[in-house]
Amino acid sequence: MNPLNDSQELARRFNEDEAVWRCYEDKRQMRRLLGSRIPLSEEVLDHLDWLEAERECRVIRAIGFFHT
Repeated sequence: MNPLNDSQELARRFNEDEAVWRCYEDKRQMRRLLGSRIPLSEEVLDHLDWLEAERECRVIRAIGFFHT
């Protein structure tokens, strides 16, 4: 692979990871400020916040097209 493409891919991945992390931190902070009435552990709630942040911020790259 071309070194330029490698560095661009690394930068893209870093930026995507950073976006997910910031979204997660925002969700976590908002939940803590508002208080959670869900009877789950803090660890489980953090994990749910992480999954939601990933769904919002990760780009899903398709390999092909679905034709109907």
